[in-house]
Amino acid sequence: MTLTHLDDEGKARMVDVSAKENTVREAIAKGEVLMAPETLALIQEGGVPKGDVLAVARLAGIMGAKRTPELIPLCHPLLISHIGLDFVLNAERSAVEITGTARCTGPTGVEMEALTAVSLAALAIYDMCKAVDRRMRIENVRLTRKTGGKSGDIILE
Repeated sequence: MTLTHLDDEGKARMVDVSAKENTVREAIAKGEVLMAPETLALIQEGGVPKGDVLAVARLAGIMGAKRTPELIPLCHPLLISHIGLDFVLNAERSAVEITGTARCTGPTGVEMEALTAVSLAALAIYDMCKAVDRRMRIENVRLTRKTGGKSGDIILE
């Protein structure tokens, strides 16, 4: 298997997708922010001094996904048709679990957009809560599923 982002001389390049077929493509990514139980309770109760943590995280994730080609040098600009973020407050693990979904119809996938959405949402949660919990950890950001395109469906979880 060769790396598609390298030319014959090993130099970075943007992959030419002009001959690829437009198909509906979807990617799902997940990640989590681990925190003190008291911090999770503040999020749930709406008591974080900066405001509604999950609303800000949702907007940050959406905005970040839309700017993925500006942040990741070799990503193609895509006409994204959907970006969704869901949050689960897991008291047992004292974590906010994040699921991000990105969808488009185009010649290349939206994995990086889904991963960026989750990453930015996690960073926003961290930023919103850092004044009350300096020990938070962002962990386990990963692609869990992608559909569409020549390689077909890939289900990792």
